[in-house]
Amino acid sequence: MRRWLRWPNSLFGRMSLVMILGVVLAQLVSNAVWVQQLNKDKAESAARMAEELADSVASTVNFFRALPRNYQHLVLSQLRDMGGTRFFVSLNREFIEIQDIPDSPVKAIVTRRFEQELRRRLGGELELHIGVSHPQTLHVYKNEVRLLDLPARWAQQSQIHDPDAPPILVMQLAMGEGDWLYLAALLPDRTLLAPTSYLDGERLLFLTLLVLVLLLAGALIFRWLNRPLRRLGRAAERLGRGMEVAKLDESGPREIRATARAFNLMQDRIGRFMADRERLFSAISHDLKTPITRLRLRAELLDDDQIRAKFEQDLLALELMVKGALDCARGTDIREPATRVDLFALLQELCADAGLMGAEVSLQGRAPACFHGKALALRRCFGNLIDNAVFYGRTAEVTLTEDGGWLEVQIRDRGPGIPEAALELVFEPYYRLESSRSRHTGGTGLGLSIARNIVHAHGGELSLANRAGGGLVVSVRLPKGSG
Repeated sequence: MRRWLRWPNSLFGRMSLVMILGVVLAQLVSNAVWVQQLNKDKAESAARMAEELADSVASTVNFFRALPRNYQHLVLSQLRDMGGTRFFVSLNREFIEIQDIPDSPVKAIVTRRFEQELRRRLGGELELHIGVSHPQTLHVYKNEVRLLDLPARWAQQSQIHDPDAPPILVMQLAMGEGDWLYLAALLPDRTLLAPTSYLDGERLLFLTLLVLVLLLAGALIFRWLNRPLRRLGRAAERLGRGMEVAKLDESGPREIRATARAFNLMQDRIGRFMADRERLFSAISHDLKTPITRLRLRAELLDDDQIRAKFEQDLLALELMVKGALDCARGTDIREPATRVDLFALLQELCADAGLMGAEVSLQGRAPACFHGKALALRRCFGNLIDNAVFYGRTAEVTLTEDGGWLEVQIRDRGPGIPEAALELVFEPYYRLESSRSRHTGGTGLGLSIARNIVHAHGGELSLANRAGGGLVVSVRLPKGSG
């Protein structure tokens, strides 16, 4: 369930969701306001109609009461035409059962206000029954006789004889001696008593069409606005991998122009920084090698063998540190062009080189023939990792697999492993698990740092994990679409 409720990842998905929610919410609120106002207007109109109808009916009842009993039937045909053809009047010998339409707030207002006004105008205790019926179910004269079963001339061509007519308000008043005055009045509007729908079929269809039109228009507008963002994303990805990137076109909306301008300025600053860094390390390489060489020559002139050995040891450590720093700078040199690299062949070559040195190294797996990246940097990265595995574990098992959009290289050894607390610390420059800087105990601690920098420069990930039964597993994941 949560998978369906997740916020969309794409900008277009989020914009579409916000737009749809906004449209639907606006429609719901506007419909709610409209329905409330419509219900209020219908209630006021129904109350006025009930009062006017009660006034007409009260006059008719008072007139009918004033007639002698023998004359009452003589004027029924005239009373049926009272107020036009919207009325039907009869004097019945039995009470007619009325099949009421479903209750609604407006129906309650009509019947309640009609009865109140009628009782107020007629006065006294009245045996009065009021109901609302559809023309199809309305009975007249007797409970067995439906209005629609009568010939039209019997109903004086009244509009209530139409089966599609609006609902009919029926009043039955006891007149004494078993007689009931029956009056059926046609309501002015067939929708007056019907509950108001918040979202009927037509409004729902309109809302659906509106959302579809907005989505189509939003997709076209978003595609137009998103084109510079896509260019910016591709340029940032290429720049992050050390590739040459052309200046972005500073056009379009103000925000896009500002973003493109900021990216171009950032690219210029990074270029200047890399140039300054290259010059700095070149100067360090040149300026430090000369005094180190002089110190080495002077150390040779020392008579005390122990002091001379210590001098040489310190000079060797200093030389290794300088060399390691320069190697670290060169390891992710952005000037190296990205090319198509056969990753399996590269690993195969590195494993063969390690085998020539007497190490036991195996390679398994297969992946797409070519990978777009920096060949020298990748060679340095995997070379460092395989050398570490061989040095600490004496053997190395290398596998190359394909996992979706990723290429994964795993290098396993059977060495002592790394304490869990140090699995991330070993990536820091010059960090080593033991303090010695001798060539024979692992160098200066820059190999893993250089390897991870190279992997990150290719948009990948490098992680370490201790192997069950002893040893270390180095996992390198590279995106197949890199470059």
